[in-house]
Amino acid sequence: MPEKEFNAVFSKRLRYYLSKYNITQVELAKRLGVGTTSVYNWCNGIKTPRMDKVDAMCDLFHCNRSDLIEEKSDSNTDHYYLNEETREIAQEAFENPELRTLFKVARDIPPERLRAHIEFMKTLKAQERGESDEGC
Repeated sequence: MPEKEFNAVFSKRLRYYLSKYNITQVELAKRLGVGTTSVYNWCNGIKTPRMDKVDAMCDLFHCNRSDLIEEKSDSNTDHYYLNEETREIAQEAFENPELRTLFKVARDIPPERLRAHIEFMKTLKAQERGESDEGC
């Protein structure tokens, strides 16, 4: 991919994540320890950051490197979970190996129901390990 095209894709993706997380260019510059001019250049497709800064942004935005450097649709239909809050809760469960079975649930589950399922699974696991006397 030509550099100009890569810069354009990166700037679009970066602006998407800044908007999604309600982070200003100035805030991003402070968090990454770079000048505001650098962030301005990234957001406007003039330049792209070094990969260590891309990785730092991935940590900040809870995304993969490919989410910042590849063209993607921002539509909610691209996600398995339709509700943003449910998606975030599901990510937390995914990162816990004992709770991964929850991914068999419907993709439109409300966040409060997903939380209840997670708490139920945690209680079962605690009982299994003998850490709790509580009943289900």
